[in-house]
Amino acid sequence: MNKKFNRTTVTSALPYANGPVHIGHLAGVYVPADIYVRYLRLKGEDVLFIGGSDEHGVPITIKAKKEGVTPQDIVDRYHNIIKDSFKEFGISFDIYSRTSGPVHHEVASDFFKKLYEKGEFIEKESEQYYDEEAKQFLADRYITGECPHCHAEGAYGDQCEKCGTSLSPLDLINPKSAISGSKPVLKSTKHWYLPLDKHENWLREWILENHKEWRPNVYGQCKSWLDMGLQPRAVSRDLDWGIPVPVEGAEGKVLYVWFDAPIGYISNTKELLPDSWEKWWKAEDTRLIHFIGKDNIVFHCIVFPAMLKAEGSYILPDNVPSNEFLNLEGDKISTSRNWAVWLHEYLVDFKDKQDVLRYVLTANAPETKDNDFTWKDFQARNNSELVAIYGNFVNRTLVLTHKYFGGKVPERQELTDYDKETLKEFSDIKLEVEKLLDNFKFRDAQKEAMNLARIGNKYLADTEPWKLAKTDMSRVGTILNIALQITANLAIAFEPFLPFSSAKLRNMLKLSSWSWSNLGSIDLLETGAEISPAELLFEKIEDAAIEAQIKRLEDTKIQNEINSYKPEAIKEDVSFDEFMKLDIRVGTVLECQKVPKADKLLQFKIDDGMGGRTIVSGIAQHYNPEDLIGKQVCFIANFPPRKLKGIESQGMILSAEDANGRLVVVSPSDLVTNGVKVC
Repeated sequence: MNKKFNRTTVTSALPYANGPVHIGHLAGVYVPADIYVRYLRLKGEDVLFIGGSDEHGVPITIKAKKEGVTPQDIVDRYHNIIKDSFKEFGISFDIYSRTSGPVHHEVASDFFKKLYEKGEFIEKESEQYYDEEAKQFLADRYITGECPHCHAEGAYGDQCEKCGTSLSPLDLINPKSAISGSKPVLKSTKHWYLPLDKHENWLREWILENHKEWRPNVYGQCKSWLDMGLQPRAVSRDLDWGIPVPVEGAEGKVLYVWFDAPIGYISNTKELLPDSWEKWWKAEDTRLIHFIGKDNIVFHCIVFPAMLKAEGSYILPDNVPSNEFLNLEGDKISTSRNWAVWLHEYLVDFKDKQDVLRYVLTANAPETKDNDFTWKDFQARNNSELVAIYGNFVNRTLVLTHKYFGGKVPERQELTDYDKETLKEFSDIKLEVEKLLDNFKFRDAQKEAMNLARIGNKYLADTEPWKLAKTDMSRVGTILNIALQITANLAIAFEPFLPFSSAKLRNMLKLSSWSWSNLGSIDLLETGAEISPAELLFEKIEDAAIEAQIKRLEDTKIQNEINSYKPEAIKEDVSFDEFMKLDIRVGTVLECQKVPKADKLLQFKIDDGMGGRTIVSGIAQHYNPEDLIGKQVCFIANFPPRKLKGIESQGMILSAEDANGRLVVVSPSDLVTNGVKVC
């Protein structure tokens, strides 16, 4: 716990290269990891930040097959999108590489071979589904069938998308291959397994006794897995995309993606530092920190440590600060449903506003429980916090300095008790921010940094230098000197959180020498030093920009409902003669109004070309009456009249029900004569 470390290796979960990065990934992993790394660098510590794309596995092969391209085409496309968007967003990796590269293939193969030669695997034969037409074993996602629980068709071999139940391929009713459509057969296959049960005792002591400081969600999930008892886990699978299992008799088999992906941290380090990588992974004075989302806890706290321990020469992680999930507008983020805010699109829609998203994601960080991102909150935090508090204080301070002292830092003379109280208050923030960052409490640490701007705003508001300028310029100089020192401190305090605006602020202050140790100093800017004119650090985000994002999500929701809609089964056949008994006509709505004391009913006066008629229809929840006046509609003219809420209805207006239950009246596409028949 109190061990002295000379360097820190920081890893962030490898994003899967079958789609771009979204805000859930950023909030869960990459923003907190980047904050922590930037903080360590500011302190002058030796730190290495490792990232990369996870490029193997079944979802990539499925996407490639669906698009008619190779898996390499898929990973090349998304690796570049992810890498470029991370760079533009300011995620400051020392290296961002990939698991399809030659260095990773070599390192992962060697890792497997060492464990294999040490006898750390067990071999097991099992029966798996095999496609005789395609001549290959089928991964779970390549097997579909009827769900045994809700009886929906098209359930996958690992999960039913309709009812959400986890499945195994053998659970499916009438299974078929997603590749050829044929019925698969069970066939024996051999695989290698990591016997996690063998490592259970030391894992229990290492985690439950020695790492009680881990976040409760991490510690609790690990305890749950350990209490259930660990089982052997396959490290190979039958697939043609991945790293070939490097032993005889393993043709057609690759390393399971969960096994090869975390080795990517090691291989990426070796790619960056081919001659010195080992000190970052094997030296006892190196600290290893994994930043992950909660869906990766078991792999980074139990499985990967078991792999490292079995190999024998690697250090184990000192901490695994995992976040929970970030939701979007009250709904779970979903790549398959396109329910996400994609980073590469945000960078286009909100150009040069990387720090705004970083700030909001940190303020809403799901550190201990799931949290929610909304566009309205995004706008409010930008306008009421970044603009109104931080930006406002900086702007006022620099503008007043240029107005009264020609853009030069004025002299600080005798301090009042209030000056001393203010200086003491902001100097204490360093210790608080530092303590929070050291304990991976990034949300609270950013809040403390913002308190520094609040202190500055209050100080200017209370001292009112613009009024004192008429009578006491020396006092004005002291006030603005203190305000400028607070401003310079803000540039340091916010560097880990908001690197772009911090760099902009340092340039305005011409602050050339700074580090974390300077935070809290009242002498960051020398008397007489020249500062640049004020530039806006942040700008207000208008309603139109937010409404466009909300509209995009609403359109996505509608499209998802359309895509997921399954028509009802067709009713039993009717004869042509029976159908011809229906007299369907076209008429124009002359009047339309709500029926009193009936939430669902509208009363129509229809020009039917035959003197007119009244029809009552249950579509009031789907239309405003005034929107229907003048519209042509189709109606059944030969229904016998019936009374609804005391009104005689002389027919039925035809409507179609869309995927989300909305009723849409049926109308001719062109204007026709009232009373004509629909045939």
